[in-house]
Amino acid sequence: MNKENVTIKDIARELEISPSTVSRALKDHPDISPETKKLVNNLADKWHYRPNPIALSLKGGTSNTVGIVVPEIIHYFFSSVISGIEDYSEANGYNVMICQSKEEYEKEVSSIQTLVNSRVDGILISMSKLTRNTEHFHQLRDKNIPIVFFDRICEEIESDIVVIDDAEGAYMAVKHLILEGRKNIVHLSGPPNLRIAKDRTEGYIRALNEFQLNVAEENIVKCDQVEEAEWIVPSLLKRNPRPDAFFCVNDFTAAQTLNIVKSLGLSVPEDVAIVGFTNGQLSKLTDPGLSTIDQHGYEMGREAARLMLERIKDNSRPFQKRVIKPDLVIRGSSVKK
Repeated sequence: MNKENVTIKDIARELEISPSTVSRALKDHPDISPETKKLVNNLADKWHYRPNPIALSLKGGTSNTVGIVVPEIIHYFFSSVISGIEDYSEANGYNVMICQSKEEYEKEVSSIQTLVNSRVDGILISMSKLTRNTEHFHQLRDKNIPIVFFDRICEEIESDIVVIDDAEGAYMAVKHLILEGRKNIVHLSGPPNLRIAKDRTEGYIRALNEFQLNVAEENIVKCDQVEEAEWIVPSLLKRNPRPDAFFCVNDFTAAQTLNIVKSLGLSVPEDVAIVGFTNGQLSKLTDPGLSTIDQHGYEMGREAARLMLERIKDNSRPFQKRVIKPDLVIRGSSVKK
């Protein structure tokens, strides 16, 4: 072997482990054991392994790097998606660069420009809540840079996309609440400009209609942040009749809603039932545990990466849409003992 051209795959083959394990060991990832990290780093040093995507781009016209733009890395869902993208990409010889928009339009635009300047071969994107102007996405298309949207998609751009069936997930959550005897269910929804918020509201309405329950406009309330829940939820609980259940657009809002309900002397789920949407680690830490919809973030990430690498190889193939089936995870926040 020419030791001047050592790759992650060479190291993986020598140690009989996966390329993604080698990549994470080189990055000192906490999931990799100290023994494996030592083996990988010793061999990398011995073979003088050095990642050099810029040299690769000059030599072959590609950087073997893809970019990712997510709203917030701190969210369990988006970190799960990133893990899926990383594992699939690195196993197929690609590096990843990660940027976060922090739910800001301007930061999203600058992140994309950073990735373009870094000569990535394609960009995987989940839109920020505040994005209304989509000119930066059109510019990527004009430059023939492959795009894959995941979770929060831009409907104005024809592209490969990976989403969960948000409407079906919401329908499953609200149907569960209805079957548990709840009839006055409030939906704490997301920003109306996002497709995921529209679809989850659609699923909420479909479940109510199926069981011939009233769809009250005042029961669909935009509230997708913890700070909003702090003042919105107490005001909703003062209504007469009081809501007997909340279906929340995400687990953060659902967990805060649960805390607020309990702080007001009400019982969860006896007085008020709550269902969220994500199935992140937070849903297992509340008391009681939070019923929620599993978004399968890791699977979404792998599928998005697969579509991206296929697009890089053949930018003329038809665009694909991958819809992942959600699952209802039932815990104590929605089922009476």
